[in-house]
Amino acid sequence: MLIRRLNDCEEFVAGDGSLLRELLHPDKQAIALRYSLAQAVVLPGQTCLPHALKTSEVYYILAGEGEMHIDDEVQKVTPGDAIYIPPQARQFIHNSGTEPLVFICIVDPAWRVEDEIIYFDQ
Repeated sequence: MLIRRLNDCEEFVAGDGSLLRELLHPDKQAIALRYSLAQAVVLPGQTCLPHALKTSEVYYILAGEGEMHIDDEVQKVTPGDAIYIPPQARQFIHNSGTEPLVFICIVDPAWRVEDEIIYFDQ
């Protein structure tokens, strides 16, 4: 049985600037899983760098509030929202609240550095 506890996962700054903890990744654990699962945190007032993945991604908002940007669309997001991000879509999220914006990221197939493009031009 594999159980990964969030507080046991090392926190690091992801390429888009969010604080990330990877919970499950088939390249890092001996598991038969197509996708990767992580928790991200964006602090109040902060915005992740625009980026795109070759793969699909889902965000599930756990706490806080923000604005999700996917290509030319912008929507307010709050706890309980699941956001589908298609492959190749330019995306970023902004924390518009006063509390940390906390969300789960599911990338399918599993996230790889070579599958991500970071846009530094905002």
